[in-house]
Formats: sequence, structure tokens, C-alpha cells
Amino acid sequence: MKLVRYGKAGEERPGVIDADGTIRDVSSLISDFAPETLTPDLLAAIRAADLAALPAAPQNVRLGAPLRRVGHFVAIGLNYAEHAAETGAKVPDEPVVFSKAPSSICGPTDDILLPRGSQRLDWEVELAVVIGRRCDYVEEAEALSHVLGYTLCNDVSEREYQKERGGQWIKGKSAPTFGPLGSFIATADEIPDPQALSMFLDVNGARRQTGSTATMIFPVAFLVSYLSRFMVLEPGDVIATGTPPGVGLGMSPPQFLRAGDEVRLGIDGLGEQRHIVVAR
Repeated sequence: MKLVRYGKAGEERPGVIDADGTIRDVSSLISDFAPETLTPDLLAAIRAADLAALPAAPQNVRLGAPLRRVGHFVAIGLNYAEHAAETGAKVPDEPVVFSKAPSSICGPTDDILLPRGSQRLDWEVELAVVIGRRCDYVEEAEALSHVLGYTLCNDVSEREYQKERGGQWIKGKSAPTFGPLGSFIATADEIPDPQALSMFLDVNGARRQTGSTATMIFPVAFLVSYLSRFMVLEPGDVIATGTPPGVGLGMSPPQFLRAGDEVRLGIDGLGEQRHIVVAR
């Protein structure tokens, strides 16, 4: 299934994309997609429903982030060797883990807000994992059974804040709109192998990133298991799993986003995003 939330910002309703591509309103089955509602019973109820009998969303309706809120928004840095190399970083021996503020999450076509005075706004296409069952010391062999599904993420980054302002990376990763998700969550049965997905990102129509999740240093199952040793992952938590090469920081000379720029990105089976950069 493909789970979406649609409508005006702050007024989104839960929906499912049916086999014909129509968004069906499932608010009669569930109040919203949020940590407290993401249960196996929810998915079973939606699968058992007659989607064709449910109301259709208006055409060309805005899509919001596919989750109303998240508890943890965890991210993995330098998880592609070529990306580590382009930024001058050492290939990590263990996953580099940081957080993004949940308040950074926005929808797949919302504007990206350029922070006041920002000069080094960057892009990162990433596969994001949505947890469906509580993870506490989960073995790698069992890790994917705890995954609800997958979605597309742009790990928007302000490199000066991240690298030159001291402290943790969270400073450069957490401004409003720095965490676009969606346009939908594809449940795990739709993505049988999360390590075989092509991905891309364009800026103003020029290809900047081309990659595949096959080249991750630490695959999804390992990451879920690894993180569960250090924190309890709960339903609705999101893990952004790293980006392939081609970020602005790695270009020669470096190139960064400016107001008016268009960013388009996508991953096989997870749709696309499109954003315009707007100054705050």
C-alpha cells in the first residue's frame, strides 16, 4: 500500500493510493497516520477495506508529509563511500548517527525555506525507513520485520551551521522544511529489497545526484539493528539512511542553493519530490 496525507498544511487527512492512482480517504478507518496509530491492526483494516467505496480526494490536491508527527527523526551520515570521499571525510567504521528536529518535516512539494543569512544550503536525496514495531536490541536478521515501510527524504543541510558553528550536526539539519518526506509511505511489502533502489536529484533541471541504495556502506537491516542497541525505536520513528555522491559541498567549486532554485528528486518505487527554495 501507499499511505499519504493530503490537504492544506495543518489540516491533512489520511489516505491510500489505490490501484488506479486515486487517493482514497481512509479517515473513516483511522484518524491520522501517527506513532500511536501505526499498528499491524491498522494495516490489516485498510487492506480489508473496499477502497473503491471510500471517498476520493480532490484531483491535484496538496500532499503533506505522510506522517502527522514522529518521535525520533534519526539520520545516518557518510553512508556512501563516494559521498564521504567528496566531502573529505574518512569512510566510517561504524554508522555516523545524528538527529534532525521533527519540526523540520514538511511535504513533498512544499517550499524549502532558506534561513536568514544562509550561504551554504545543500541537498541530499535519501531513502527513509519508517519503523512499524518497537525495536529494542533487535537482531539484524529480524530487523526488516520491524519496518512499516519506506519513503523519500531530502536531508536538506546548511553546511556552515553543520560544520563551522560548533557542536553536533543537528544545527545544520533541523531548520523548518529541512526534512521533506513523501510523497507517500510504501509499505514494506511493496519494497522487497531496500538495497536495490535507484535514486536521483536534479537542481534547476541539471542532474546532481545519481546513485543506488545497493552501494550503502551499512544496509537498512544493519542500521535498524545497530540503532536499537543505543535507543528504543518506536512506531512512526524515521531513519534517513544517507546520500550518494553529488551534493553541492562536494562540487568543485562548491555550489549551494539560492532563492528561486528548483530541486527535484526521486527513488524507485517511492515517487518524487519537487521544491522551490524561498528566502525566509
